[in-house]
Amino acid sequence: MAEPSGQRNGCGEGMLTGLVNRLRGQVRIRVESAFPERVLNLCGAHELSFWDLRWESPVAFTCRMRRVDFQRLRQAAEKLECSLTVEREEGAPYTLGRLLARPTLAVAGVVCGGALLLGSFFIWDFTITGNHTVPDEKILRALDHCGVQRGVFGMVLDGADIRNHVLLDLPELVWIQVNVSGCRAYVEVRERQDWPEIVDRRTPSNVIARRPGLVLDVSAGDGPAAVAAGDTVETGDLLISGVEDTDTVGARVLAGRGSVTARTWYTLTASAPLTAQTRRYTGAERRRCALVIGTQRVNFFSNSSRMGANCDKIVHRHPWSLFGIPLPVTWVTEIYRPYERESAVWAQEALEKQLGGVLETYLNSIVTPYGSVRSTLVTSRTQGDTLTVTLTAECREEIGERVPLYRQEPLVDTE
Repeated sequence: MAEPSGQRNGCGEGMLTGLVNRLRGQVRIRVESAFPERVLNLCGAHELSFWDLRWESPVAFTCRMRRVDFQRLRQAAEKLECSLTVEREEGAPYTLGRLLARPTLAVAGVVCGGALLLGSFFIWDFTITGNHTVPDEKILRALDHCGVQRGVFGMVLDGADIRNHVLLDLPELVWIQVNVSGCRAYVEVRERQDWPEIVDRRTPSNVIARRPGLVLDVSAGDGPAAVAAGDTVETGDLLISGVEDTDTVGARVLAGRGSVTARTWYTLTASAPLTAQTRRYTGAERRRCALVIGTQRVNFFSNSSRMGANCDKIVHRHPWSLFGIPLPVTWVTEIYRPYERESAVWAQEALEKQLGGVLETYLNSIVTPYGSVRSTLVTSRTQGDTLTVTLTAECREEIGERVPLYRQEPLVDTE
Protein backbone atom coordinates (compact mmCIF):
# COMPACT_ATOMS: atom_id res chain seq x y z
CA MET A 1 0.00 0.00 0.00
CA ALA A 2 1.43 3.37 -0.99
CA GLU A 3 2.12 5.99 1.65
CA PRO A 4 0.14 9.20 1.04
CA SER A 5 2.00 12.44 0.66
CA GLY A 6 1.68 15.42 3.00
CA GLN A 7 0.46 14.25 6.43
CA ARG A 8 0.70 10.63 7.39
CA ASN A 9 -2.25 8.55 8.42
CA GLY A 10 -2.61 7.99 12.14
CA CYS A 11 -0.77 11.25 13.01
CA GLY A 12 -2.51 14.36 14.36
CA GLU A 13 -2.25 17.61 12.46
CA GLY A 14 0.11 20.28 13.76
CA MET A 15 -1.12 23.59 15.09
CA LEU A 16 -0.01 25.66 12.11
CA THR A 17 -1.05 23.01 9.59
CA GLY A 18 -4.43 22.62 11.29
CA LEU A 19 -5.01 26.37 11.11
CA VAL A 20 -4.14 26.44 7.40
CA ASN A 21 -6.43 23.49 6.70
CA ARG A 22 -9.35 25.12 8.49
CA LEU A 23 -8.83 28.33 6.53
CA ARG A 24 -8.84 26.35 3.28
CA GLY A 25 -11.67 24.09 4.37
CA GLN A 26 -11.59 20.42 5.37
CA VAL A 27 -14.04 17.53 5.56
CA ARG A 28 -14.32 14.41 7.64
CA ILE A 29 -15.29 11.49 5.43
CA ARG A 30 -16.28 7.87 5.95
CA VAL A 31 -15.04 5.30 3.41
CA GLU A 32 -16.73 1.92 3.12
CA SER A 33 -15.45 -0.65 0.61
CA ALA A 34 -14.74 -4.35 0.29
CA PHE A 35 -11.11 -3.43 -0.39
CA PRO A 36 -10.51 -0.15 1.53
CA GLU A 37 -6.76 -0.36 0.96
CA ARG A 38 -7.40 0.45 -2.70
CA VAL A 39 -8.77 3.85 -1.64
CA LEU A 40 -5.62 4.53 0.38
CA ASN A 41 -3.42 3.48 -2.54
CA LEU A 42 -5.46 5.80 -4.76
CA CYS A 43 -4.72 8.70 -2.38
CA GLY A 44 -1.03 7.91 -2.54
CA ALA A 45 -1.01 7.68 -6.31
CA HIS A 46 -2.70 11.08 -6.71
CA GLU A 47 -0.77 12.68 -3.80
CA LEU A 48 -3.90 13.36 -1.79
CA SER A 49 -3.26 14.20 1.86
CA PHE A 50 -5.36 12.69 4.65
CA TRP A 51 -4.99 12.47 8.43
CA ASP A 52 -6.82 11.32 11.59
CA LEU A 53 -7.31 7.87 10.07
CA ARG A 54 -9.51 5.64 12.25
CA TRP A 55 -10.55 2.09 11.36
CA GLU A 56 -14.17 1.33 12.28
CA SER A 57 -14.16 -2.16 10.79
CA PRO A 58 -12.08 -4.19 8.30
CA VAL A 59 -14.13 -2.64 5.49
CA ALA A 60 -14.67 0.95 6.77
CA PHE A 61 -12.57 3.82 8.11
CA THR A 62 -12.84 7.56 8.66
CA CYS A 63 -10.32 10.34 8.00
CA ARG A 64 -9.99 14.05 7.35
CA MET A 65 -9.04 15.59 4.02
CA ARG A 66 -8.76 19.03 2.49
CA ARG A 67 -11.79 20.13 0.57
CA VAL A 68 -9.92 20.22 -2.76
CA ASP A 69 -8.37 16.78 -2.22
CA PHE A 70 -11.78 15.29 -1.42
CA GLN A 71 -13.16 16.53 -4.75
CA ARG A 72 -10.25 14.90 -6.57
CA LEU A 73 -10.69 11.66 -4.59
CA ARG A 74 -14.41 11.55 -5.45
CA GLN A 75 -13.62 11.83 -9.16
CA ALA A 76 -10.81 9.27 -9.01
CA ALA A 77 -12.85 6.73 -6.99
CA GLU A 78 -15.77 6.58 -9.42
CA LYS A 79 -14.45 3.32 -10.89
CA LEU A 80 -13.93 1.76 -7.45
CA GLU A 81 -16.70 -0.02 -5.64
CA CYS A 82 -16.70 2.21 -2.56
CA SER A 83 -18.97 4.58 -0.68
CA LEU A 84 -17.67 8.06 0.26
CA THR A 85 -19.79 9.89 2.84
CA VAL A 86 -19.11 13.36 4.22
CA GLU A 87 -19.71 13.31 8.00
CA ARG A 88 -18.67 16.88 8.77
CA GLU A 89 -17.63 20.02 6.93
CA GLU A 90 -15.19 22.26 8.78
CA GLY A 91 -13.35 25.49 8.11
CA ALA A 92 -13.78 29.06 6.95
CA PRO A 93 -15.34 28.40 3.48
CA TYR A 94 -18.21 26.40 4.94
CA THR A 95 -18.80 28.88 7.79
CA LEU A 96 -18.82 31.76 5.31
CA GLY A 97 -21.21 29.86 3.08
CA ARG A 98 -23.63 29.31 5.96
CA LEU A 99 -23.47 33.01 6.83
CA LEU A 100 -24.11 34.03 3.22
CA ALA A 101 -27.11 31.73 3.18
CA ARG A 102 -28.50 33.82 6.06
CA PRO A 103 -28.00 37.48 5.06
CA THR A 104 -29.46 38.85 8.29
CA LEU A 105 -26.99 36.89 10.40
CA ALA A 106 -24.11 37.91 8.14
CA VAL A 107 -25.05 41.59 8.37
CA ALA A 108 -25.40 41.31 12.15
CA GLY A 109 -21.93 39.78 12.39
CA VAL A 110 -20.41 42.53 10.27
CA VAL A 111 -22.20 45.21 12.30
CA CYS A 112 -21.06 43.70 15.61
CA GLY A 113 -17.49 43.41 14.38
CA GLY A 114 -17.52 46.99 13.14
CA ALA A 115 -19.02 48.19 16.42
CA LEU A 116 -16.32 46.42 18.43
CA LEU A 117 -13.60 47.84 16.19
CA LEU A 118 -15.04 51.35 16.42
CA GLY A 119 -15.67 51.08 20.15
CA SER A 120 -12.04 50.16 20.81
CA PHE A 121 -11.09 53.77 19.97
CA PHE A 122 -13.22 55.13 22.83
CA ILE A 123 -12.68 54.96 26.60
CA TRP A 124 -15.10 52.66 28.40
CA ASP A 125 -13.18 51.72 31.54
CA PHE A 126 -10.73 53.31 34.00
CA THR A 127 -7.96 51.75 36.08
CA ILE A 128 -6.48 53.99 38.80
CA THR A 129 -3.20 53.20 40.57
CA GLY A 130 -0.95 55.03 43.01
CA ASN A 131 -3.65 56.53 45.24
CA HIS A 132 -3.80 55.60 48.93
CA THR A 133 -5.79 58.36 50.63
CA VAL A 134 -7.59 60.00 47.69
CA PRO A 135 -10.58 57.79 46.69
CA ASP A 136 -11.09 56.67 43.11
CA GLU A 137 -14.46 58.45 42.92
CA LYS A 138 -12.84 61.81 43.65
CA ILE A 139 -10.25 61.31 40.91
CA LEU A 140 -12.92 60.23 38.43
CA ARG A 141 -14.99 63.33 39.21
CA ALA A 142 -11.95 65.55 38.61
CA LEU A 143 -11.32 63.80 35.28
CA ASP A 144 -14.97 64.23 34.35
CA HIS A 145 -14.69 67.99 34.97
CA CYS A 146 -11.98 68.25 32.32
CA GLY A 147 -13.86 66.08 29.80
CA VAL A 148 -12.30 62.65 30.44
CA GLN A 149 -15.22 60.30 30.91
CA ARG A 150 -16.76 57.16 29.44
CA GLY A 151 -17.42 57.41 25.73
CA VAL A 152 -14.64 59.94 25.01
CA PHE A 153 -12.49 59.40 21.92
CA GLY A 154 -9.19 58.30 23.47
CA MET A 155 -6.84 59.41 20.67
CA VAL A 156 -7.52 63.14 21.11
CA LEU A 157 -6.74 63.46 24.82
CA ASP A 158 -4.14 66.06 25.78
CA GLY A 159 -2.13 64.69 28.71
CA ALA A 160 -0.63 68.06 29.70
CA ASP A 161 -4.04 69.78 29.72
CA ILE A 162 -5.56 66.98 31.80
CA ARG A 163 -2.67 67.15 34.25
CA ASN A 164 -2.98 70.91 34.73
CA HIS A 165 -6.75 70.86 35.33
CA VAL A 166 -6.82 67.83 37.64
CA LEU A 167 -3.94 69.08 39.81
CA LEU A 168 -5.81 72.35 40.31
CA ASP A 169 -8.95 70.48 41.38
CA LEU A 170 -7.07 68.01 43.58
CA PRO A 171 -4.30 69.69 45.60
CA GLU A 172 -3.73 66.33 47.32
CA LEU A 173 -2.01 65.12 44.13
CA VAL A 174 1.37 66.21 42.79
CA TRP A 175 1.34 64.22 39.53
CA ILE A 176 -1.16 62.46 37.28
CA GLN A 177 -0.77 60.67 33.95
CA VAL A 178 -3.49 59.18 31.73
CA ASN A 179 -2.44 56.44 29.30
CA VAL A 180 -5.01 55.02 26.89
CA SER A 181 -4.67 51.41 25.73
CA GLY A 182 -7.56 50.21 23.60
CA CYS A 183 -10.80 51.10 25.35
CA ARG A 184 -9.27 51.34 28.83
CA ALA A 185 -7.64 54.42 30.38
CA TYR A 186 -4.86 53.76 32.89
CA VAL A 187 -4.63 56.62 35.39
CA GLU A 188 -1.42 56.85 37.43
CA VAL A 189 -1.25 59.35 40.29
CA ARG A 190 1.21 60.42 42.96
CA GLU A 191 -0.09 61.84 46.22
CA ARG A 192 1.39 64.83 48.03
CA GLN A 193 3.53 63.93 51.03
CA ASP A 194 3.37 65.88 54.27
CA TRP A 195 6.86 67.12 55.12
CA PRO A 196 7.87 67.23 58.79
CA GLU A 197 7.38 70.53 60.55
CA ILE A 198 10.54 72.63 60.71
CA VAL A 199 11.56 73.38 64.27
CA ASP A 200 11.73 77.09 64.94
CA ARG A 201 15.04 77.70 66.73
CA ARG A 202 14.94 81.51 66.69
CA THR A 203 11.58 82.82 67.88
CA PRO A 204 11.68 83.53 71.65
CA SER A 205 9.10 81.26 73.24
CA ASN A 206 7.90 79.69 76.46
CA VAL A 207 6.79 76.10 76.90
CA ILE A 208 3.53 75.91 78.83
CA ALA A 209 1.26 73.02 79.83
CA ARG A 210 -1.53 72.34 77.39
CA ARG A 211 -3.34 70.20 80.00
CA PRO A 212 -2.95 69.32 83.70
CA GLY A 213 -0.84 66.41 84.84
CA LEU A 214 1.88 65.02 87.09
CA VAL A 215 5.33 65.72 85.66
CA LEU A 216 7.43 62.59 85.13
CA ASP A 217 10.37 63.87 83.10
CA VAL A 218 11.67 67.25 81.95
CA SER A 219 14.15 67.68 79.10
CA ALA A 220 14.95 71.36 78.50
CA GLY A 221 16.60 71.91 75.15
CA ASP A 222 16.88 75.69 75.11
CA GLY A 223 15.89 77.58 78.24
CA PRO A 224 15.72 76.79 81.96
CA ALA A 225 13.16 74.30 83.28
CA ALA A 226 10.50 75.83 85.51
CA VAL A 227 9.24 72.48 86.91
CA ALA A 228 10.78 69.21 88.04
CA ALA A 229 9.73 65.58 88.13
CA GLY A 230 6.98 65.07 90.69
CA ASP A 231 5.42 68.52 90.28
CA THR A 232 1.73 68.91 89.54
CA VAL A 233 0.85 71.43 86.85
CA GLU A 234 -2.35 72.94 85.56
CA THR A 235 -3.26 74.06 82.06
CA GLY A 236 -1.23 77.13 81.11
CA ASP A 237 1.51 76.72 83.76
CA LEU A 238 5.06 77.59 82.68
CA LEU A 239 7.21 74.50 82.07
CA ILE A 240 10.30 75.81 80.27
CA SER A 241 11.07 79.51 80.25
CA GLY A 242 12.31 81.50 77.29
CA VAL A 243 14.13 83.95 79.55
CA GLU A 244 17.33 82.97 81.39
CA ASP A 245 19.01 85.10 84.07
CA THR A 246 22.80 85.24 83.90
CA ASP A 247 25.37 86.73 86.29
CA THR A 248 27.31 88.51 83.56
CA VAL A 249 24.96 89.96 80.94
CA GLY A 250 21.66 89.86 82.80
CA ALA A 251 18.56 88.31 81.25
CA ARG A 252 18.95 86.43 77.97
CA VAL A 253 16.04 85.63 75.63
CA LEU A 254 15.99 82.05 74.28
CA ALA A 255 13.87 79.93 71.96
CA GLY A 256 12.36 77.98 74.84
CA ARG A 257 12.43 74.42 73.50
CA GLY A 258 12.15 71.10 75.29
CA SER A 259 10.02 68.13 76.23
CA VAL A 260 7.90 67.54 79.33
CA THR A 261 6.34 64.12 79.91
CA ALA A 262 3.57 63.74 82.46
CA ARG A 263 0.87 61.43 83.76
CA THR A 264 -2.54 62.66 82.70
CA TRP A 265 -6.09 61.56 83.43
CA TYR A 266 -9.20 61.66 81.29
CA THR A 267 -12.88 61.19 82.14
CA LEU A 268 -15.18 60.71 79.16
CA THR A 269 -18.94 60.11 79.28
CA ALA A 270 -21.49 58.86 76.75
CA SER A 271 -25.23 58.21 77.11
CA ALA A 272 -27.76 56.27 75.03
CA PRO A 273 -31.39 55.14 75.52
CA LEU A 274 -31.99 51.48 76.30
CA THR A 275 -35.01 51.47 74.00
CA ALA A 276 -34.40 52.12 70.32
CA GLN A 277 -36.22 51.84 67.01
CA THR A 278 -35.11 48.86 64.93
CA ARG A 279 -36.03 47.54 61.50
CA ARG A 280 -38.00 44.35 60.92
CA TYR A 281 -38.08 43.24 57.29
CA THR A 282 -41.46 42.07 56.06
CA GLY A 283 -39.95 39.40 53.82
CA ALA A 284 -41.27 40.98 50.64
CA GLU A 285 -38.76 41.80 47.93
CA ARG A 286 -38.98 43.46 44.55
CA ARG A 287 -36.36 43.63 41.82
CA ARG A 288 -35.94 46.22 39.12
CA CYS A 289 -33.54 45.87 36.22
CA ALA A 290 -31.97 48.46 33.97
CA LEU A 291 -29.38 48.56 31.21
CA VAL A 292 -26.83 51.38 31.15
CA ILE A 293 -25.34 51.92 27.67
CA GLY A 294 -22.62 54.54 27.86
CA THR A 295 -24.27 57.37 29.76
CA GLN A 296 -27.84 56.42 28.79
CA ARG A 297 -30.01 54.32 31.09
CA VAL A 298 -32.82 52.08 29.85
CA ASN A 299 -35.25 51.01 32.58
CA PHE A 300 -37.12 47.74 32.28
CA PHE A 301 -39.88 48.82 34.65
CA SER A 302 -42.69 51.34 34.38
CA ASN A 303 -42.71 53.09 37.76
CA SER A 304 -39.41 54.80 38.57
CA SER A 305 -40.41 56.16 41.99
CA ARG A 306 -39.11 54.66 45.21
CA MET A 307 -41.24 51.97 46.80
CA GLY A 308 -42.23 53.79 50.00
CA ALA A 309 -40.22 55.55 52.66
CA ASN A 310 -39.48 52.49 54.82
CA CYS A 311 -37.57 50.54 52.23
CA ASP A 312 -33.91 49.55 51.78
CA LYS A 313 -32.39 49.72 48.33
CA ILE A 314 -29.53 47.43 47.28
CA VAL A 315 -27.88 48.02 43.90
CA HIS A 316 -25.79 45.41 42.04
CA ARG A 317 -23.84 46.45 38.94
CA HIS A 318 -22.52 43.89 36.44
CA PRO A 319 -20.28 45.40 33.71
CA TRP A 320 -20.24 43.43 30.45
CA SER A 321 -17.13 42.43 28.56
CA LEU A 322 -16.34 40.49 25.38
CA PHE A 323 -13.16 38.43 25.20
CA GLY A 324 -11.77 40.42 28.12
CA ILE A 325 -12.57 43.76 26.45
CA PRO A 326 -14.87 45.92 28.61
CA LEU A 327 -18.01 47.07 26.87
CA PRO A 328 -19.89 50.32 27.58
CA VAL A 329 -22.78 48.24 28.88
CA THR A 330 -23.69 47.63 32.52
CA TRP A 331 -26.57 45.54 33.80
CA VAL A 332 -28.04 47.09 36.96
CA THR A 333 -30.22 45.18 39.41
CA GLU A 334 -32.01 47.11 42.16
CA ILE A 335 -33.45 45.15 45.08
CA TYR A 336 -36.06 46.81 47.32
CA ARG A 337 -36.75 45.34 50.75
CA PRO A 338 -39.54 47.00 52.77
CA TYR A 339 -39.39 47.01 56.57
CA GLU A 340 -41.39 48.10 59.57
CA ARG A 341 -40.10 50.03 62.54
CA GLU A 342 -40.56 48.58 65.99
CA SER A 343 -39.27 49.29 69.45
CA ALA A 344 -36.57 47.02 70.83
CA VAL A 345 -34.81 46.94 74.19
CA TRP A 346 -31.03 46.85 74.08
CA ALA A 347 -29.19 44.39 76.27
CA GLN A 348 -27.44 46.53 78.88
CA GLU A 349 -24.14 44.64 78.62
CA ALA A 350 -24.06 44.90 74.83
CA LEU A 351 -24.88 48.62 74.86
CA GLU A 352 -22.30 49.26 77.57
CA LYS A 353 -19.65 47.46 75.51
CA GLN A 354 -20.58 49.43 72.40
CA LEU A 355 -20.44 52.82 74.15
CA GLY A 356 -17.19 51.87 75.86
CA GLY A 357 -15.64 51.05 72.49
CA VAL A 358 -16.71 54.43 71.11
CA LEU A 359 -15.15 56.23 74.09
CA GLU A 360 -11.89 54.29 73.79
CA THR A 361 -11.66 55.11 70.09
CA TYR A 362 -12.15 58.80 70.79
CA LEU A 363 -9.61 58.69 73.65
CA ASN A 364 -6.96 57.14 71.41
CA SER A 365 -7.58 59.77 68.75
CA ILE A 366 -6.74 62.63 71.15
CA VAL A 367 -3.90 60.92 73.06
CA THR A 368 -2.02 59.01 70.34
CA PRO A 369 -0.37 62.13 68.78
CA TYR A 370 1.27 62.91 72.13
CA GLY A 371 1.67 59.60 73.97
CA SER A 372 -0.16 56.42 74.92
CA VAL A 373 -2.98 55.16 77.11
CA ARG A 374 -1.73 53.17 80.10
CA SER A 375 -4.94 51.98 81.79
CA THR A 376 -8.71 52.40 81.48
CA LEU A 377 -11.75 51.77 83.68
CA VAL A 378 -15.31 51.62 82.33
CA THR A 379 -18.30 52.11 84.63
CA SER A 380 -21.99 52.54 83.89
CA ARG A 381 -25.21 53.56 85.55
CA THR A 382 -28.84 53.49 84.54
CA GLN A 383 -31.20 56.37 85.11
CA GLY A 384 -34.68 55.76 83.80
CA ASP A 385 -34.43 54.64 80.20
CA THR A 386 -30.92 56.03 79.73
CA LEU A 387 -27.62 54.21 80.15
CA THR A 388 -24.61 56.39 80.95
CA VAL A 389 -21.12 54.96 80.45
CA THR A 390 -18.06 56.65 81.96
CA LEU A 391 -14.49 55.92 80.84
CA THR A 392 -11.65 56.88 83.19
CA ALA A 393 -8.15 56.59 81.73
CA GLU A 394 -4.58 57.18 82.84
CA CYS A 395 -2.13 58.21 80.10
CA ARG A 396 1.50 59.10 79.62
CA GLU A 397 2.00 61.91 77.14
CA GLU A 398 3.86 65.06 76.17
CA ILE A 399 2.07 68.07 77.63
CA GLY A 400 4.41 70.90 76.56
CA GLU A 401 3.22 73.51 74.08
CA ARG A 402 5.32 76.38 72.68
CA VAL A 403 3.87 79.89 72.74
CA PRO A 404 5.62 83.06 71.50
CA LEU A 405 7.26 85.12 74.20
CA TYR A 406 6.46 88.41 72.47
CA ARG A 407 3.16 89.20 70.84
CA GLN A 408 2.75 92.01 68.37
CA GLU A 409 0.39 94.65 69.71
CA PRO A 410 -1.59 96.91 67.37
CA LEU A 411 -0.13 100.38 66.93
CA VAL A 412 -2.02 103.12 68.73
CA ASP A 413 -1.87 106.69 67.49
CA THR A 414 -1.25 108.91 70.59
CA GLU A 415 -1.57 112.19 68.77
